[in-house]
Amino acid sequence: MSVIQRSIQVGWQLRVFFTEDVFAPNNLVLKNALAAAAPRKVLVVLEDSLSQALPQLERQIENYFSAHVAQLPLVCPPIVIKGGEPSKNSPAIVTEILSQIDRHHIDRHSYLIAIGGGALLDVAGFAATTAHRGVRLVRIPTTTLSQADSGVGVKNAINAFGKKNFIGTFAPPFAVINDFNLLATLKPRDKRAGYVEAVKVACIRDAIFFDEIERDAEKLISFGPAAMKNLIRRCAELHLDHIATSGDPFEMGSARPLDFGHWAAHKLEQLSDFLIPHGEAVATGIALDVIYSRNAGLLAAKSCERILRLLEQLDFKLFSDELLQKNSGGSFQILTGLEEFREHLGGELTITLLKEIGRGVEVHEMNPPQIVEAIHEISRRKK
Repeated sequence: MSVIQRSIQVGWQLRVFFTEDVFAPNNLVLKNALAAAAPRKVLVVLEDSLSQALPQLERQIENYFSAHVAQLPLVCPPIVIKGGEPSKNSPAIVTEILSQIDRHHIDRHSYLIAIGGGALLDVAGFAATTAHRGVRLVRIPTTTLSQADSGVGVKNAINAFGKKNFIGTFAPPFAVINDFNLLATLKPRDKRAGYVEAVKVACIRDAIFFDEIERDAEKLISFGPAAMKNLIRRCAELHLDHIATSGDPFEMGSARPLDFGHWAAHKLEQLSDFLIPHGEAVATGIALDVIYSRNAGLLAAKSCERILRLLEQLDFKLFSDELLQKNSGGSFQILTGLEEFREHLGGELTITLLKEIGRGVEVHEMNPPQIVEAIHEISRRKK
């Protein structure tokens, strides 16, 4: 037997820009982020709900690229695509984007710019990273959740076989542009959805940030711009820090701390046929895991209560009826989320719980009766 072995190292640069009015003629953030010596084609995919809320946006996008046509020719008007979680359940939407990439001869040095919420970014990102084995993807997230979390990460995925994110890729985007003004059209429920990811990352990485969220809770629930901008920026920064420094950016191991609270959240979304939005499902998942952490002797009762109270103060409902759904054998269906979570990465089950605010701890098993006990405690807290 003989073997040839080499170590292959690949360097990535992940850039997240913060601006306002990204498509204003005098705003050069996007142009400079994509600056190239030779002209590079641009294909834009735009979420339908945003197009409806901002009917002038399509024209603004066309005007912007007309002003920079020598470097960044727009190959066609923005392609309006259905967004929201249901879009991730339809392979036809991925196929439509791929057909546009083919039709307009978008190559590896061209840009696909995706403008929308996390689900649209996932779908467009999956298409971009599979066409030609990788077209340059630029994300312009338009929800609090995607600007603070999913839009600044390295994952792209669609749902399949009744499982969330079953098919997908890891590929850092060429650039992310966070435009705070694009959040203006969101409904209150959607504006606050991203807050939960900030609570999540503060719980596992940054106790000072948790203190800041507590301090600013009233401003956040009234959508004060300064408080929201601070939360989004710091949350995005902590996510990037973890991706860049954890040593496992593409989740080759069995742990994913940034998915604290998500084993139950993903299952709740599935059990509700995705009627429970991701942010609200994560709030429930965090509540479940902090109560479990306290009952397991890992987390102080005072810290557990602080986290639960903050989630409630930010207007998240912690209980949903889906928590009590049982299968034909009488077992709680939410518990199957543990095995689906393990299977998604393979290897040993690895769940992040809390040792204290700002410090996560990994465990490799969870006790089902204690999970059920946590569910009942959440039920008793409901308003």
